[in-house]
Amino acid sequence: MSDMQYKELKFTVNGKERSLMIDVRASLLEVLRNDLRLHSVKKGCEVGECGACTVLVDGEPFDSCIYLAIWAEGKEIMTVEGLVGEDCSISDIQQDFIDEAAVQCGFCTPGLIMTAYSVVSTGQRYTRDELRHKLAGNMCRCTGYHNIINAVEKTMLRRIEAAEAEDK
Repeated sequence: MSDMQYKELKFTVNGKERSLMIDVRASLLEVLRNDLRLHSVKKGCEVGECGACTVLVDGEPFDSCIYLAIWAEGKEIMTVEGLVGEDCSISDIQQDFIDEAAVQCGFCTPGLIMTAYSVVSTGQRYTRDELRHKLAGNMCRCTGYHNIINAVEKTMLRRIEAAEAEDK
Protein backbone atom coordinates (compact mmCIF):
# COMPACT_ATOMS: atom_id res chain seq x y z
CA MET A 1 0.00 0.00 0.00
CA SER A 2 1.42 3.36 -1.02
CA ASP A 3 1.76 6.08 1.59
CA MET A 4 1.90 8.81 -1.07
CA GLN A 5 -0.81 11.40 -1.13
CA TYR A 6 -1.46 13.40 -4.24
CA LYS A 7 -3.25 16.67 -4.62
CA GLU A 8 -3.90 19.02 -7.50
CA LEU A 9 -1.76 22.14 -7.39
CA LYS A 10 -2.98 25.25 -9.21
CA PHE A 11 -0.52 28.10 -9.44
CA THR A 12 1.06 30.52 -11.87
CA VAL A 13 4.61 29.91 -13.03
CA ASN A 14 6.41 32.56 -15.05
CA GLY A 15 3.09 34.14 -16.01
CA LYS A 16 1.38 30.90 -17.09
CA GLU A 17 -1.39 29.27 -15.08
CA ARG A 18 -0.49 25.68 -14.28
CA SER A 19 -2.36 22.74 -12.80
CA LEU A 20 -0.78 19.40 -11.96
CA MET A 21 -1.04 16.51 -9.56
CA ILE A 22 1.77 16.49 -7.03
CA ASP A 23 2.91 14.42 -4.10
CA VAL A 24 1.98 16.58 -1.10
CA ARG A 25 5.47 15.97 0.32
CA ALA A 26 7.25 17.34 -2.77
CA SER A 27 9.25 20.52 -2.48
CA LEU A 28 8.67 23.38 -4.87
CA LEU A 29 12.19 22.69 -6.17
CA GLU A 30 11.22 19.14 -7.13
CA VAL A 31 8.04 20.23 -8.89
CA LEU A 32 9.75 23.05 -10.79
CA ARG A 33 12.75 20.96 -11.90
CA ASN A 34 11.23 17.52 -12.35
CA ASP A 35 7.64 18.19 -13.39
CA LEU A 36 7.95 21.55 -15.16
CA ARG A 37 11.56 21.10 -16.37
CA LEU A 38 12.65 24.56 -15.17
CA HIS A 39 16.31 23.76 -14.77
CA SER A 40 17.44 27.22 -13.74
CA VAL A 41 16.24 26.21 -10.28
CA LYS A 42 19.35 24.48 -8.96
CA LYS A 43 19.43 21.67 -6.44
CA GLY A 44 22.20 22.63 -4.01
CA CYS A 45 22.24 22.00 -0.28
CA GLU A 46 18.57 20.92 0.02
CA VAL A 47 18.36 22.53 3.50
CA GLY A 48 17.78 26.19 2.66
CA GLU A 49 21.34 27.38 3.24
CA CYS A 50 22.93 28.03 -0.17
CA GLY A 51 20.22 29.89 -2.12
CA ALA A 52 20.90 28.09 -5.41
CA CYS A 53 17.22 27.14 -5.60
CA THR A 54 15.86 30.64 -4.93
CA VAL A 55 12.66 31.52 -6.75
CA LEU A 56 10.19 34.34 -6.24
CA VAL A 57 6.88 33.48 -4.60
CA ASP A 58 4.50 36.41 -5.02
CA GLY A 59 7.56 38.58 -5.57
CA GLU A 60 9.51 37.47 -2.49
CA PRO A 61 12.60 35.24 -2.64
CA PHE A 62 12.28 31.77 -1.11
CA ASP A 63 14.53 28.71 -1.03
CA SER A 64 12.40 26.32 -3.07
CA CYS A 65 14.13 23.27 -1.57
CA ILE A 66 12.44 23.86 1.81
CA TYR A 67 9.19 25.32 0.46
CA LEU A 68 6.53 22.65 0.04
CA ALA A 69 5.01 22.81 -3.42
CA ILE A 70 1.52 22.60 -1.97
CA TRP A 71 2.14 25.97 -0.25
CA ALA A 72 2.32 27.52 -3.73
CA GLU A 73 -1.42 26.96 -4.26
CA GLY A 74 -2.83 30.10 -5.90
CA LYS A 75 0.53 31.86 -5.81
CA GLU A 76 2.71 33.35 -8.52
CA ILE A 77 6.11 31.71 -8.93
CA MET A 78 8.92 33.24 -10.97
CA THR A 79 12.15 31.58 -12.03
CA VAL A 80 14.96 32.88 -14.24
CA GLU A 81 13.05 31.53 -17.25
CA GLY A 82 10.35 34.08 -16.40
CA LEU A 83 12.76 36.98 -16.85
CA VAL A 84 13.09 36.37 -20.59
CA GLY A 85 11.33 39.01 -22.67
CA GLU A 86 8.78 38.27 -25.37
CA ASP A 87 11.53 38.95 -27.91
CA CYS A 88 13.75 36.38 -26.11
CA SER A 89 15.91 39.15 -24.63
CA ILE A 90 17.41 38.76 -21.18
CA SER A 91 16.58 41.09 -18.30
CA ASP A 92 18.67 44.06 -17.23
CA ILE A 93 19.90 42.27 -14.11
CA GLN A 94 21.07 39.30 -16.20
CA GLN A 95 22.87 41.61 -18.63
CA ASP A 96 24.58 43.42 -15.77
CA PHE A 97 25.74 40.10 -14.31
CA ILE A 98 27.36 39.42 -17.69
CA ASP A 99 28.79 42.94 -18.09
CA GLU A 100 30.26 42.97 -14.58
CA ALA A 101 31.70 39.43 -14.85
CA ALA A 102 29.52 38.35 -11.93
CA VAL A 103 29.18 34.87 -13.39
CA GLN A 104 31.89 32.32 -12.73
CA CYS A 105 30.90 28.67 -12.64
CA GLY A 106 27.26 29.78 -12.88
CA PHE A 107 25.71 27.31 -10.44
CA CYS A 108 24.64 29.98 -7.93
CA THR A 109 23.76 32.55 -10.58
CA PRO A 110 20.04 31.80 -11.11
CA GLY A 111 19.31 31.99 -7.37
CA LEU A 112 21.38 35.14 -7.00
CA ILE A 113 19.65 36.73 -9.97
CA MET A 114 16.21 35.99 -8.55
CA THR A 115 17.14 37.47 -5.17
CA ALA A 116 18.77 40.47 -6.87
CA TYR A 117 15.72 40.92 -9.11
CA SER A 118 13.49 41.15 -6.03
CA VAL A 119 15.86 43.70 -4.47
CA VAL A 120 16.10 46.00 -7.50
CA SER A 121 12.36 45.72 -8.11
CA THR A 122 11.63 47.60 -4.88
CA GLY A 123 12.85 50.86 -6.42
CA GLN A 124 14.75 51.61 -3.22
CA ARG A 125 18.34 52.79 -3.05
CA TYR A 126 20.60 50.57 -0.96
CA THR A 127 24.21 50.96 0.10
CA ARG A 128 26.70 48.28 -0.92
CA ASP A 129 26.60 46.93 2.65
CA GLU A 130 22.81 46.77 2.51
CA LEU A 131 23.00 44.95 -0.82
CA ARG A 132 25.43 42.43 0.70
CA HIS A 133 22.96 41.87 3.53
CA LYS A 134 20.02 41.45 1.12
CA LEU A 135 21.99 38.84 -0.88
CA ALA A 136 23.38 37.06 2.20
CA GLY A 137 21.15 34.02 1.73
CA ASN A 138 22.89 33.17 -1.54
CA MET A 139 26.30 31.53 -1.46
CA CYS A 140 28.85 31.75 -4.24
CA ARG A 141 31.60 29.19 -3.85
CA CYS A 142 33.66 30.90 -6.56
CA THR A 143 33.85 34.07 -4.40
CA GLY A 144 32.48 36.39 -7.06
CA TYR A 145 30.74 38.59 -4.50
CA HIS A 146 32.46 41.86 -5.42
CA ASN A 147 31.34 41.63 -9.04
CA ILE A 148 27.89 40.41 -8.02
CA ILE A 149 27.41 43.49 -5.84
CA ASN A 150 28.69 45.65 -8.72
CA ALA A 151 26.06 44.14 -11.03
CA VAL A 152 23.19 44.54 -8.58
CA GLU A 153 24.21 48.10 -7.73
CA LYS A 154 24.47 48.98 -11.44
CA THR A 155 20.95 47.68 -12.14
CA MET A 156 19.54 49.34 -9.03
CA LEU A 157 21.01 52.75 -9.87
CA ARG A 158 19.93 52.58 -13.52
CA ARG A 159 16.36 51.73 -12.52
CA ILE A 160 16.26 54.50 -9.91
CA GLU A 161 17.61 57.05 -12.42
CA ALA A 162 15.01 55.95 -15.00
CA ALA A 163 12.20 56.27 -12.42
CA GLU A 164 13.42 59.73 -11.38
CA ALA A 165 13.57 60.82 -15.04
CA GLU A 166 9.96 59.67 -15.53
CA ASP A 167 8.84 61.67 -12.48
CA LYS A 168 10.22 64.92 -13.93
